[in-house]
Amino acid sequence: MLNFEILTVGPLGCNCVLLWDAEFKAGVAVDTGDEAGRISERVDSLGVNIQAILLTHAHFDHVGGALELQNHWKCPVLLHPDDIPLLERINEQTAHFRSAAVQKPNVTPINDELPLEIKTAHTPGHSPGSSIFLFDSVRGKAVLSGDTLFSAGVGRSDLMGGSWEALENSIRAQLYTLDPGTLVIPGHGPNTTIGIERGRNPYVRG
Repeated sequence: MLNFEILTVGPLGCNCVLLWDAEFKAGVAVDTGDEAGRISERVDSLGVNIQAILLTHAHFDHVGGALELQNHWKCPVLLHPDDIPLLERINEQTAHFRSAAVQKPNVTPINDELPLEIKTAHTPGHSPGSSIFLFDSVRGKAVLSGDTLFSAGVGRSDLMGGSWEALENSIRAQLYTLDPGTLVIPGHGPNTTIGIERGRNPYVRG
């Protein structure tokens, strides 16, 4: 079972999530979107050795701090290969939102062999390579849903590479099939559960 902590970073309030094994002090950081110094300071205070940075997708607000932290921790940055073209156009994204330019990290295509027995599933729709990460936490089963599913909301499908049909299918097939008690930690905003969203989400009902 993994401990987790959420750091909300950057002007768009991205939820950067730290996951770690309390016994071995091995961990990962997910969606290091901004405030790299703050993230690294917290990791140091926890005494955790970061083995990898995981990205749910390649939008700039989830990627912004990744290169600095990759260099600091000397670790791989893992991203679904379908989002690598989106990463290559990251400063078209920042220009669209009138945000500061972002330096893209050196990424490794994600596979099924993730640290800490974390599982992943491909959930296209918000972006072509959007992914979720599933793990057993100290609070029970949990999923990092990125910008696919939020509390009472879903990700935008009108951005570069987005598709409403794919997004809806991803939510129904990959998220709503999980145990209703599964904790959902989204890319922005408060936590929720699969059961709550399946019954009450105004955009996609189970």
